[in-house]
Amino acid sequence: MAASRLPPAALTLKQFLRRQQVLQLYRRILQAIREVPNEVDRPYLKNWAREEFKRNKDATEEDAIRMMITQGNMQLKGFERTLKLAKS
Repeated sequence: MAASRLPPAALTLKQFLRRQQVLQLYRRILQAIREVPNEVDRPYLKNWAREEFKRNKDATEEDAIRMMITQGNMQLKGFERTLKLAKS
Protein backbone atom coordinates (compact mmCIF):
# COMPACT_ATOMS: atom_id res chain seq x y z
CA MET A 1 0.00 0.00 0.00
CA ALA A 2 1.42 3.40 -0.97
CA ALA A 3 1.96 5.97 1.72
CA SER A 4 -0.33 8.94 1.40
CA ARG A 5 1.44 12.15 0.61
CA LEU A 6 0.25 15.45 1.89
CA PRO A 7 0.55 18.40 -0.45
CA PRO A 8 3.20 20.91 0.61
CA ALA A 9 1.89 23.66 2.83
CA ALA A 10 1.17 26.86 0.95
CA LEU A 11 3.68 29.62 1.57
CA THR A 12 2.58 32.86 3.14
CA LEU A 13 3.24 35.99 1.09
CA LYS A 14 6.19 36.86 3.34
CA GLN A 15 7.68 33.36 2.90
CA PHE A 16 7.16 33.50 -0.85
CA LEU A 17 8.89 36.88 -1.13
CA ARG A 18 11.78 35.73 1.09
CA ARG A 19 12.15 32.61 -1.07
CA GLN A 20 12.34 34.80 -4.15
CA GLN A 21 15.12 36.84 -2.50
CA VAL A 22 17.07 33.67 -1.75
CA LEU A 23 16.68 32.37 -5.31
CA GLN A 24 17.70 35.73 -6.76
CA LEU A 25 20.83 35.76 -4.57
CA TYR A 26 21.69 32.21 -5.65
CA ARG A 27 21.30 33.13 -9.34
CA ARG A 28 23.44 36.25 -8.92
CA ILE A 29 26.15 34.21 -7.22
CA LEU A 30 26.15 31.67 -10.07
CA GLN A 31 26.33 34.51 -12.62
CA ALA A 32 29.31 36.02 -10.80
CA ILE A 33 31.04 32.63 -10.69
CA ARG A 34 30.73 32.42 -14.49
CA GLU A 35 32.89 35.55 -14.65
CA VAL A 36 35.81 33.93 -12.77
CA PRO A 37 38.79 34.06 -15.15
CA ASN A 38 40.25 30.71 -14.07
CA GLU A 39 38.04 27.92 -15.50
CA VAL A 40 39.45 25.42 -13.01
CA ASP A 41 38.08 27.42 -10.06
CA ARG A 42 34.52 27.71 -11.38
CA PRO A 43 33.30 24.16 -10.55
CA TYR A 44 34.77 24.43 -7.04
CA LEU A 45 33.03 27.76 -6.43
CA LYS A 46 29.75 26.55 -7.91
CA ASN A 47 29.83 23.48 -5.67
CA TRP A 48 30.66 25.63 -2.64
CA ALA A 49 27.68 27.90 -3.33
CA ARG A 50 25.34 24.95 -3.87
CA GLU A 51 26.45 23.30 -0.60
CA GLU A 52 26.05 26.54 1.38
CA PHE A 53 22.48 26.97 0.16
CA LYS A 54 21.68 23.29 0.76
CA ARG A 55 23.11 23.49 4.27
CA ASN A 56 20.70 26.29 5.13
CA LYS A 57 17.64 25.15 3.19
CA ASP A 58 15.72 24.07 6.29
CA ALA A 59 16.10 27.41 8.08
CA THR A 60 12.72 28.73 9.16
CA GLU A 61 13.48 31.54 11.61
CA GLU A 62 12.73 34.82 9.84
CA ASP A 63 15.54 36.81 11.48
CA ALA A 64 18.13 34.13 10.69
CA ILE A 65 17.03 33.97 7.05
CA ARG A 66 17.17 37.77 6.71
CA MET A 67 20.64 37.78 8.25
CA MET A 68 21.86 35.04 5.87
CA ILE A 69 20.50 36.96 2.86
CA THR A 70 22.22 40.15 4.04
CA GLN A 71 25.51 38.31 4.60
CA GLY A 72 25.21 36.61 1.23
CA ASN A 73 24.66 39.93 -0.54
CA MET A 74 27.65 41.47 1.24
CA GLN A 75 29.86 38.51 0.31
CA LEU A 76 28.64 38.70 -3.29
CA LYS A 77 29.50 42.40 -3.50
CA GLY A 78 32.99 41.68 -2.17
CA PHE A 79 33.37 38.84 -4.64
CA GLU A 80 32.24 41.07 -7.52
CA ARG A 81 34.76 43.75 -6.47
CA THR A 82 37.51 41.14 -6.42
CA LEU A 83 36.50 39.94 -9.90
CA LYS A 84 36.53 43.49 -11.20
CA LEU A 85 40.04 44.03 -9.82
CA ALA A 86 41.23 40.74 -11.29
CA LYS A 87 40.01 41.79 -14.73
CA SER A 88 41.63 45.23 -14.67
